[in-house]
Amino acid sequence: MAWMVLLLLLAVAGRADEGMWMLGNLNRQTRKAMKERGLELPADRLYSTRRPSLKDAVVSFGGFCSGVVVSEDGLVLTNHHCGFQSVQQHSSVEHDYLKDGFVARSREEELPNPELYVRFLLRQEDVTRRVLKAVKPGMGEPERSAATDSVMLAIGAEVSAKDSTLTGVVDAYYGGNEFWLSVYRDYYDVRLVFAPPSSVGKFGWDKDNWEWPRHTGDFCVFRIYAGPDNRPAEYSPDNVPYHPDYVAPISLQGYREGSFCMTLGYPGHTERYLSSYGIEEMVNNANRAQIDVRGVKQAIWKREMDRRDSIRIKYASKYDESSNYWKNSIGVNRAVERLHVLDKKRALERELRRWIQQTPAERGQLLHLFSDLELAYKQRREADHAMSYFAEAFLNGPELLQQTLSILNFDFEGEQETVMANLKAIVEKYRNMDVEIDKEVFAAMLAEYRSRVDSVYLPECYRVIAADYGGNDRAYVDSLYARTQLATTEGLRRFLERDSTYNLLDDPAITLGIDLITKIFEMNVQVQEPTRQIVRGERLLNAAIRRYYDSRNFYPDANSSLRLSFGTVCGYEPADGVSYRYYTTARGVLEKARAYAGNVDFEVQPEILSLLASGDFGPYADENGEMKVCFISNNDITGGNSGSAMFNARGELLGLAFDGNWEAMSSDILYEPRMQRCIGVDIRYVLFMIEKYGRAGHLIEELRLR
Repeated sequence: MAWMVLLLLLAVAGRADEGMWMLGNLNRQTRKAMKERGLELPADRLYSTRRPSLKDAVVSFGGFCSGVVVSEDGLVLTNHHCGFQSVQQHSSVEHDYLKDGFVARSREEELPNPELYVRFLLRQEDVTRRVLKAVKPGMGEPERSAATDSVMLAIGAEVSAKDSTLTGVVDAYYGGNEFWLSVYRDYYDVRLVFAPPSSVGKFGWDKDNWEWPRHTGDFCVFRIYAGPDNRPAEYSPDNVPYHPDYVAPISLQGYREGSFCMTLGYPGHTERYLSSYGIEEMVNNANRAQIDVRGVKQAIWKREMDRRDSIRIKYASKYDESSNYWKNSIGVNRAVERLHVLDKKRALERELRRWIQQTPAERGQLLHLFSDLELAYKQRREADHAMSYFAEAFLNGPELLQQTLSILNFDFEGEQETVMANLKAIVEKYRNMDVEIDKEVFAAMLAEYRSRVDSVYLPECYRVIAADYGGNDRAYVDSLYARTQLATTEGLRRFLERDSTYNLLDDPAITLGIDLITKIFEMNVQVQEPTRQIVRGERLLNAAIRRYYDSRNFYPDANSSLRLSFGTVCGYEPADGVSYRYYTTARGVLEKARAYAGNVDFEVQPEILSLLASGDFGPYADENGEMKVCFISNNDITGGNSGSAMFNARGELLGLAFDGNWEAMSSDILYEPRMQRCIGVDIRYVLFMIEKYGRAGHLIEELRLR
């Protein structure tokens, strides 16, 4: 068992290739490790509050992805799957930008996206002392949380009070043991400039997702616009391209195996310090529910998408988002088992137990830490299981229900900007909903939920189905959609116009929505106390791990703040006798297109195949004349890193991160140094597609090519 402890120590200790490091808190040990690995830039070229630095070229894209600014006129590169919803919203059967791609030939043709924004980090500041001053001895977990939340909000509000264009966000780190303020500036006018066809940007679709080797040109180009003073401004035809403080230069030299590589972006969420009990719950509840329920829903969507172009366009974005996390959950659960993640976590916990028992100062406060955690997770196990399936089947299931719950929670009296944004979101949902498909999904969700949970967790509608519809789910659904006003655009109009003749509370969909809210509230009450104990226990465990290994260089879990990871470009060996090199080429696109002939997920336009087969790659060819498409490094990434800039040792752009690899899908809870890889699209393939396929040389002229 000692080898398992050693492996876990390597994971939590911050190896050179592991870690999502805060740029505002790069300690000497981390900077030294980066230099030893090959970094040629000084630390103040990565992050500085006094002069332009690399951080000023990296953005949070929409709050769900990352991006990088590559021109003096605000061009931003991100992933195709990050821009997918915007491309879909601008698409129609007549202008199918998902299928054919999109090119703006002039600034006037660039397409606005009112729901999008980009966020720049200006600075980070440790505010732990100030926040924890509000915590008094003897406070329970709810009181502690309320006290810290209040101070965190106050600190953030101070930032906006001084400058209305700034946003202050205080995040908890290390399980709530540290607190840092991040100051951001957001830009709200972001326009679509270039999108490759989905045959490039989504090449391989679900089959290749999370897999290596990969041949996907996963990129999209947007432009940030600002007011005449270069400050944030809402969309206006009078806005001008944003001029950034720092523009990322682009390398045409490529990389070799062993080349230094660093990734800057906004990773969403990791649980590297989570207890073994928490991992078990995640695997058996949240992940299992996503796998079971989304698989049913997506099969219905995909069948209809393949039949009709109009449905493909309507459902493409939501299918893409749903299936991405569906396959992720499958991979995580398999990797947890295959890589013995629970065994390694339990080995660490046994070591910590011994240390606590042998250390008087620790024993006094932590003697029952693990037994209390185990009991709390056990107490909420069944209800949490039901809540996971409830969320997938109902809250994230039929779109009629999603709309109904949005309407129930709608606040017409809120801030005007928020009201308008929420109204637009509801209208957009209706625009992309097909009633007949949604009815089939609804009936399937009712059956799936019933089969997965104890009857005590069934909401009132199941009694109605049994009593009034003979247990026939589809008959109940047909009746509901026939009687509700909210399944039609007319009903939506009456709600939006606040029609006094329409009593919202009498609508059967609203009645159902209230029943669902009541049931989820009951379940939340049931798990409330054990959840408090879990939050406290996990926070104490996080702090104990850092005290036990006090000489180690720890990084905090990802929480959507700007992070840097670093490592090297390298291949890997996923199994005995299997060895993967560190890059793929255009030849692989041609081979897959032939091997999967007739499979729509691998169909590529003939002109693109001809372009790749010609071998005429111009300045974007590698030194041996090949067109490299994707490459891998051992950089540490997770969801939210999509679109992250991948830089070389001189801070020049090599590519865009867009995926992890199947063999290490458990990386959010345990880094696996031998297996974990970051998949990126080669920037030269991006430029080749823009110039040679898109014939958008005017965009290439904006870039700083080296």
